[in-house]
Amino acid sequence: MAIEQLAIGVCSWSLQVKSISELKGFLDRLGIDVVQIACGDPHHAAWDEGDAMPLAAKAAGFRMSGAMLGFSGEDYTTPQTIEKTGGFGDSATRPERLDRFRWGLARTRELGLSDLMLHAGFIPARGDPARKSFLDTLAQVADLARRAGITVAFETGQESAALLRQTLDELSSPNLKVNFDPANMLLYEKDDPIEAVELLAPDIRSVHVKDANRPPQPGVWGEEVPLGRGQTNTKLFVKTLKRVGYRGPLCIEREVG
Repeated sequence: MAIEQLAIGVCSWSLQVKSISELKGFLDRLGIDVVQIACGDPHHAAWDEGDAMPLAAKAAGFRMSGAMLGFSGEDYTTPQTIEKTGGFGDSATRPERLDRFRWGLARTRELGLSDLMLHAGFIPARGDPARKSFLDTLAQVADLARRAGITVAFETGQESAALLRQTLDELSSPNLKVNFDPANMLLYEKDDPIEAVELLAPDIRSVHVKDANRPPQPGVWGEEVPLGRGQTNTKLFVKTLKRVGYRGPLCIEREVG
């Protein structure tokens, strides 16, 4: 089912639901029928329906904008722990996570979707000796997704918008895009979200609407807060998205549930 421009949606994991029927009931109470849905890896954000989840989701009557994949072993306790464990950053876990990514591609297709979102991990800067192997892995991600007919959107926050822009330009893969989360840029103490929209505009494929305040000191997390109570400037964020031509849904996310 088509989704109208700038439709309000929600991220399934923010509702802390474990079954499709529970998700449908929650969406009905909210009066929302657009959702970015967790893939449901058996080891990460599992669904009670297991392998039958895609069939149940397609029959539930809500509209899905894309699927979200996480990896077992990612540790968000501190910025330092997620830097070590997030996405494809650790070369030792890449083979296993590429296998999980292949699973995520298959699950996305089973859901009847063409978009898969994930955190790529902390992208090394130019000049860092770790950059080449990391980008080689992302190129492999792009190729696997292309063959599956899937667009992959890397979520913002763990690197500067300029570094993400450089990386996308260097990879030059038309099926690698951006899942733009303005609050992450504050939580990780990176960029001004509004300026980042301008820089990444051509590749913004999907959006999380979330609010946060910057960390009180370096090396610790910022604080996630309800929409309108933080430093994201949500009204200007949405106006800027409209101005740069974004027409996808606006999926509200709360990491705290």
